[in-house]
Amino acid sequence: MIRHILLIKIKESSPASEIEKLKGLFELIPEKIEGVESVEWGENDSHEGKNKGYTHSVLMTFSDEVGRKNYLPHVEHDTLKQVFRPLLEDIIVFDYTC
Repeated sequence: MIRHILLIKIKESSPASEIEKLKGLFELIPEKIEGVESVEWGENDSHEGKNKGYTHSVLMTFSDEVGRKNYLPHVEHDTLKQVFRPLLEDIIVFDYTC
């Protein structure tokens, strides 16, 4: 199993409707790409103030390396990026195998 973590800094000027659209696209990925087991979307609500401006996160679980390899070049990933890039100020991507 591979975890794929995105820490996302959304531009302050991003419309809420576009953020919701992006969330919906992420949540549909397991239905559309073989090997993507789950997707969780979250908005920072920590009271510690240590998020360094990162506002959202995505946690994806791939069944294995084949699942990750299916996701990266997939047309649905490209669709995500088309909606994502105009909203994005910064991102951290971190994968690990468990």
